[in-house]
Amino acid sequence: MDRRQRKTREAIFGAFTRLLGKRPYHQITVQDIIDEADIGRATFYAHFETKDYLLKELCDELFGHIVDTAMGLPHSHFHYDCKMASDSVFLHLLRHLQENDLNILSLLSSQNNEIFLQYFKINLKKLIHSQFAEQGKLKERGLPEDYLVNHISSSFVETVSWWIRRGMKESPEELSKYFEGVMTTVI
Repeated sequence: MDRRQRKTREAIFGAFTRLLGKRPYHQITVQDIIDEADIGRATFYAHFETKDYLLKELCDELFGHIVDTAMGLPHSHFHYDCKMASDSVFLHLLRHLQENDLNILSLLSSQNNEIFLQYFKINLKKLIHSQFAEQGKLKERGLPEDYLVNHISSSFVETVSWWIRRGMKESPEELSKYFEGVMTTVI
């Protein structure tokens, strides 16, 4: 993607994110996005087939970025705490959320948060599978792996949701200890 295409895509993401902060997803039209981004209809459709596809791409970008960095994959910025070997993957995720990478907190706390929490969970499942299931850490529990992956990801999403609703009063380190304390029997 060249620079012009990236800028257009960022403008569309930005417009969509602003609209999602103001009203429910189902009330936003492609025309609303086009008007907010100040682009033409053909330009929108050159980048995204539908509004649903735009939502998927936005979520993949937001959550993929956070999950990829937690998995140690290359990313476009350096987080000063990313390389601490003793940090759990959950603490790493919480630090990225606290930094509000790509305005993710406004989406997770918006009236559309159920949509974003669901996408967050989907991406978390990939992370938990790679960090725990693929390494055999869930086999010794005597429960189906897919059940445990779903349980851990659902619990973490609920933990993050609780944290955001309370104004993120706890530090990522404290919240990570809470979560890991509850999950010690699972992971």
